[in-house]
Amino acid sequence: HGHDRAWLRRADQPRAADGVRARTEPFGRTADGRIGGLIPMASNNTEITIPVADPNDPYAVPAAMPSSADREPRSFDVNDFAVPKRKQDDWRYTPLDRIGEFFDVFKPSGETTIAISYADGTAVDEKHVAVSQCALGEGVSGTVSKPSDRAAAVEWNSGRTATVIELSGEIAQPVLVNVIGSGDDLDALHLVISTADEAHADVIVEHHGLARLAEGVEIVIGKNSHVSTTFVQEWEKGSKHVGNQRIHVGEGASLRHSVVTLGGDVVRIRMDQDFGGEQGDLNMLGIYFVDPGEHIEHRTMVVHNHPECKSRVVYKGALDGKDAHSTWVGNALIAPTAPGTDSYELNRNLVLTPGAIADSEPNLEIENGNIIGAGHASSVGRFDDEELFYLQSRGIPETEARKLVVRGFFGELVEEIGVPFIAEHLMNVIDRRLARGESDAMKAVLEDK
Repeated sequence: HGHDRAWLRRADQPRAADGVRARTEPFGRTADGRIGGLIPMASNNTEITIPVADPNDPYAVPAAMPSSADREPRSFDVNDFAVPKRKQDDWRYTPLDRIGEFFDVFKPSGETTIAISYADGTAVDEKHVAVSQCALGEGVSGTVSKPSDRAAAVEWNSGRTATVIELSGEIAQPVLVNVIGSGDDLDALHLVISTADEAHADVIVEHHGLARLAEGVEIVIGKNSHVSTTFVQEWEKGSKHVGNQRIHVGEGASLRHSVVTLGGDVVRIRMDQDFGGEQGDLNMLGIYFVDPGEHIEHRTMVVHNHPECKSRVVYKGALDGKDAHSTWVGNALIAPTAPGTDSYELNRNLVLTPGAIADSEPNLEIENGNIIGAGHASSVGRFDDEELFYLQSRGIPETEARKLVVRGFFGELVEEIGVPFIAEHLMNVIDRRLARGESDAMKAVLEDK
């Protein structure tokens, strides 16, 4: 009572919005009208003075408390990361007992093959698509940030070479990168996709076969370039894929980054992104379909570190069968250096049968108030009974009605991915999964009877 102190609130206290970690608010005004405040310490009566910001230049003073990006280590050294445990926030949803082999440096099997062509199978034009190999740490490899968790650092230290794809000019056809697993021996793969300034290109990276793969991907989008990258995981049963993608979007550039995960015993992909200048545009899209016993996990980290950049993150997944488990964790950080930011993230999960679990966690950290917008939403739900009833009342059998509902759930996102080469294939795969799921569900009913 009677003082001008402003208290900092944490997200785990009742008054803070769910998933929002407010660190520099609510700053009250001091007697002279400036923004500032003091934090009383509970353990003793000492006080820490928070830097006082100039209201005419509120971004001149750094955030009073470190963001998650500041707190987390970034390093190529495996020893800088603790061995993951379920108590650690980044690993609490992950079945660590199923991927323990990815946490210590290993000798890669070298069984995974990679082939690069245009989408129609023809050879790439070397003037616009230059493919090369380099030792890790040489050339453009290792230039996009640093590994953000132990698994990523293990991949870097286990591998020896990187496959580098450098794109320039206007490339009419999608570039297709086929990654083929050839066994369940542990392997490592590092891929770098780098575009020149003012390039226009679509890149599709498809994963097939049986594999236990530690994968690192670096994506560098040049100034004023317009690029789409689509990563498809369609692994055979028993495959494990632990990946880390580090993404840098240049000034005035746009990137549509899509991830489609349709198969694999355990697939965990973490994506860390930042901007290289003003007016960057990032659109991250994700589709996943989880079968019984599978664990599919996607983590996005979008860092707004430059003014007037825009990001949209939209992930949708369907889960079918007992012990199907999906995890989506979406993080967005708006730094003090990023006024004019426009950011939004969304996750929707459709649970098709009992026994499936979907974890969905959006997190938003805002370090300035001069933004266009920042928001998030997530949901986990079952079929809409009213939609099914409406379709069935029009003479559509229940099996077909369920397919139509799920097709509608994914259809808009498949169109937004915007790559005709894979759109029809994705919908066909989803149809096959639904048909198989119906068959399994019917067997379970008959067994219960």
